[in-house]
Amino acid sequence: MNRDMLSRRLARKGFDVVLAVDGQSGVEMTQSLTPDLVLMDMSLPVLDGWEATRRLKADLTTQSIPVIALTAHAMSSDRDKALEAGCDDYDTKPIDLPRLLGKIEALLNSTRTAFQSGATQ
Repeated sequence: MNRDMLSRRLARKGFDVVLAVDGQSGVEMTQSLTPDLVLMDMSLPVLDGWEATRRLKADLTTQSIPVIALTAHAMSSDRDKALEAGCDDYDTKPIDLPRLLGKIEALLNSTRTAFQSGATQ
């Protein structure tokens, strides 16, 4: 229910949203679709978000895609664990949409800037 609500809210903000039902399909979809950004729920079935992120960051085709961890765990150690797994940022549930949108925009802008500076060298 939360996933569906968040995807509808992001779609209304102009984002194209693709949903995976578990971590393994999320890795496979990311590898085939190469999205601009991944919102990774850390409590996924089949393959949890920690391991799914590690696999994405170990793969040359997906390692530069920013990943934002989404979790109900709000301890500072959970944030550290997400960053150690390769996540580029971290946000807690329940989702505060303006805060999450700020993180999404910051990472997308950072990725665009890095791509543009690499393209002009």
